[in-house]
Amino acid sequence: MIRVLLVDDQPLLRSGFRALLEVEDDIEVVAEAADGRQGLALAREHLPDIALVDIQMPVMDGIEVTRRIAADPDLARVHVVILTNYGLDEYVFDALRAGAAGFLVKDIVPEDFLHAVRVAARGDALLAPSITRKLINRYVTAPFRTGAGIPLEGLTNRERESVALVAQGLSNDQIAARMVISPLTAKTHVNRAMMKLHARDRAQLVVLAYESGLVTPHAG
Repeated sequence: MIRVLLVDDQPLLRSGFRALLEVEDDIEVVAEAADGRQGLALAREHLPDIALVDIQMPVMDGIEVTRRIAADPDLARVHVVILTNYGLDEYVFDALRAGAAGFLVKDIVPEDFLHAVRVAARGDALLAPSITRKLINRYVTAPFRTGAGIPLEGLTNRERESVALVAQGLSNDQIAARMVISPLTAKTHVNRAMMKLHARDRAQLVVLAYESGLVTPHAG
């Protein structure tokens, strides 16, 4: 059962998301919050698999909620998915850097919404290639400092290659095909790289790949 926490200051949207989720046999909404501070408290109380967090809220915004969840070892298994009206804006990018597993635009179609919740719950890639391209474009137009405090020396060559492919938006199966290895081996390379780089999920691997200089904006 996938346990979901809804954190959004708009009651109508929370009701809509709850209605979509609760008709599914494998998903349960464990709590709702109307602001970020309440959402953080409920995350600590219920330890959901997924926290669907609005990016702009009173009291505490979604970026700060994400940052605090990512910094709390007791919440290490909570995957934050940011909800936004605007697509990949600067706030969403900051949320990914803070530790969000990905993001969803609020006008997403129901089927894609449910699929995204399940993908995030298993810790797989929530960033579609189109979203990854937008991330790359962000680096082209406003690059962040690269190589700052991100040690890559501990990665094997295969782990580096797998991280670079994650940064292109590839799934484990696609990485396996590209590297001519089994999907299980691809997953192992990605997981080991995440562990060594202290990345919570694949979304952070994408950011780290560019910030470290492992991948450049024009190489994807």
